[in-house]
Amino acid sequence: MASIAGHYARTGIWRFSRRDANLVALAALHAAILVVWPVAPLIAVGVWWNSNTIAHNFIHRPFFRSAGMNRLFSAALSVLLGIPQTLWRDRHLAHHTGVEWRLHLSRRLVAETALVVCLWVSLESLQPRFFLLVYLPGYLAGLGLCAMQGHWEHAVGRPISHYGRIYNLLCFNDGYHAEHHAAPAIHWTNLPRLTEAGAATSPWPPLMRWLDDRPLESMERLVLRSPWLQRFVLRTHRRAFRALLPQLQTIRRVTIVGGGLFPRTALILKELLPAAHLTIVDSDPCNLETARELLDGNIEYRNERYVPGESLDCDLTVIPLCLRGERAVIYCRPPSPSVLVHDWIWHRRGTGAVVSTALLKRLNLVRR
Repeated sequence: MASIAGHYARTGIWRFSRRDANLVALAALHAAILVVWPVAPLIAVGVWWNSNTIAHNFIHRPFFRSAGMNRLFSAALSVLLGIPQTLWRDRHLAHHTGVEWRLHLSRRLVAETALVVCLWVSLESLQPRFFLLVYLPGYLAGLGLCAMQGHWEHAVGRPISHYGRIYNLLCFNDGYHAEHHAAPAIHWTNLPRLTEAGAATSPWPPLMRWLDDRPLESMERLVLRSPWLQRFVLRTHRRAFRALLPQLQTIRRVTIVGGGLFPRTALILKELLPAAHLTIVDSDPCNLETARELLDGNIEYRNERYVPGESLDCDLTVIPLCLRGERAVIYCRPPSPSVLVHDWIWHRRGTGAVVSTALLKRLNLVRR
């Protein structure tokens, strides 16, 4: 890490990297967009995105070689976001050191706070309706998004990383959160070099990380209560299975992981592979009892948890969307000669078929 930190090229006005010019330009673009189109959703998204990318990186590695330019940029961000950046910096650095934050008055904090108050007073005086019905709701929503971001970045009691390319492109490597906490002084451009296998990770960016908390199981229970939803789910999944099963050789044994709540896969495979022996593996005995009520015939039930990476004695394995564990392991080390993996519609692996655009779901076929 020391070798990385020691090779920042100081060129021109930039203290660490010319690439920080992109962040300064985007801050100016953010301000221009709000002037042209000052609507509450854009105010909210701007507060959240800028605070967690531009302002956050500026806290750890000020962009300019000149202290005066850094103070000026900090003041500009304070007005743009409605958050005194000195206050934001003190709170954030206290978070990194693990100490309780205490308010420390300084001339810089007072000046930035005065700028924010002047903005608010001007807006309230000149455009009271806009201030109360547009700016204030958008501002408060942005703070709420920031709070959600902070919560989900540490939901397991330690920093969680997300390595999705799109998120890290749009948010300047903000997804490398565990790596950032391990080395807060490292410039954002170098964080991908520090990736470690032991870091806590999530397939979801922070604001979507609530999906790790099993909401899909709640949706499954909703399907159990609605015959119409059951018919829709069976129809869409049957179409995807029919598209992929002809590509496989003879299937005699199938293991269905986590298929015990609404056993759509078992119901479909009993129809499409009537001679195959089906095994449902589910860690919840109540789910298996539910499956037994909806199924009959040549089916085995195992009350156990499947751990991604374990091999299975079968010809075909079917993996659910709500897999507990790293889905990437399934793709790297298929547990059987053929595997059908339920995944989100934008995650294409191997040969695939879309289950439903409404469900945002696809079925991927991978082989050893």
